Amino acid sequence: MAIQTVGIIGAGQMGAGIAHVAALAGYRVQLHDISQDRIEKGLATISGTLARLSASGKLPDAERSTVVGRIAAAEKIEDLASADLVIEAATEDETIKRKIFAQLCPILNPEAILATNTSSISITRLAAQTDRPERFIGIHFMNPVPLMKLVELVRGIATEDSTFEAAKAFVTDLDKTVTVAEDFPAFIVNRILLPMINEAIYTLYEGVGSVEAIDTAMKLGANHPMGPLQLADFIGLDTCLSIIQVLHDGLSDSKYRPCPLLVKYVEAGWLGRKTGRGFYDYRGEQPVPTR
Repeated sequence: MAIQTVGIIGAGQMGAGIAHVAALAGYRVQLHDISQDRIEKGLATISGTLARLSASGKLPDAERSTVVGRIAAAEKIEDLASADLVIEAATEDETIKRKIFAQLCPILNPEAILATNTSSISITRLAAQTDRPERFIGIHFMNPVPLMKLVELVRGIATEDSTFEAAKAFVTDLDKTVTVAEDFPAFIVNRILLPMINEAIYTLYEGVGSVEAIDTAMKLGANHPMGPLQLADFIGLDTCLSIIQVLHDGLSDSKYRPCPLLVKYVEAGWLGRKTGRGFYDYRGEQPVPTR
């Protein structure tokens, strides 16, 4: 089946970003979320990003209108029935993802490919909850999707070659670079990145350095474009905790034990940029460290 229409479940930061790049590449996109408000917010995000591209001369005004016109709101999950590929980009919670697949599978074309944007959860285990494990694959985009070039493709144990090749062709068509990861907890990028972030939080927790000292040290001492605590806030501390818990549970190694300070911040609802507070307070004109 040629992929022409792409359904996306989740209109948040990741889902909106995937919709943006898919529409820009010429695909018809159907964007779904649990409420109309969330869909409208996602569409507004896409429109704003495209407007900035147009203002900077990177996208002609006429083309911007065409791209926006390729994206439709799918208010009901049944509206995704005609999609050739559906990408689930919901929150990083396996229970939620399973519920979505249970609702989605009965209404999909039997030949449609089902993908997940999970950053850490087993593709094989998720695929086993669907009616099409052979046509199920992990397509893990990096955040922010329009700017980041890498996409991890992850096959489950049952994923057929034709599914993998179709997903690879789709990602390549988006002008992204594919890296193939095996189906192990957190794949490649987060297997390396999240333990570093967790260790940075331990460094803060143990009083080795302040938020500002740790981020400055890694930016200037390791030439990182963003400090690990600033990056954690950007990713979302709840997402960071979910991934490090998947690593700890899946590999049973104490080196992946989530830092208690990370747990405390998530329990407080200080999840980073999206809630206004994390390791930095974003409610003023400039971010201010919270520790």
